[in-house]
Amino acid sequence: MSIWWSLHLRREAASVPLARRLLLGTMETAGVDPDICYDLSVALSEACANAVEHGGDGAPEDYRVTVFIDGDTCRIEVTDSGPGFRGAPSAPPHSPADRPLPAPVPAPAQAPAFAEDGRGLFLIEALTDHVRYRNRTGRPGAVVSFDKILKWREGAALPMAS
Repeated sequence: MSIWWSLHLRREAASVPLARRLLLGTMETAGVDPDICYDLSVALSEACANAVEHGGDGAPEDYRVTVFIDGDTCRIEVTDSGPGFRGAPSAPPHSPADRPLPAPVPAPAQAPAFAEDGRGLFLIEALTDHVRYRNRTGRPGAVVSFDKILKWREGAALPMAS
């Protein structure tokens, strides 16, 4: 059995806890281990906060959060309409949509402890198993997606439904 959902949220700080609570409710109902729930909720909060802060030119555009739970893997994708990452690929690679963009590809593993920016991406990488950064195809925006292998509580609903 699989679960997926997608939210379109306004780029407002109040949208971050809404996305986090929906994720936590989904994972708790499915029977995901509480430590995994916590890690993914922190990672999602950081990705949403980045979309709110960096995802546009000041107008309250929407951003999108999509969550896929399939088998023992959860994939979360946060897409905004901001300037994107300079040097990050758009899909497909080397398409006419690839163009220089003002924000550099993040290097969160190098974020110093005293840095004000960059710690969110570092946390996402530390709390999840695989992180990808890319630009949207054919339009401005960044996509941050990350995966985590799930662990289940005893008697969890989702693994038994498979």
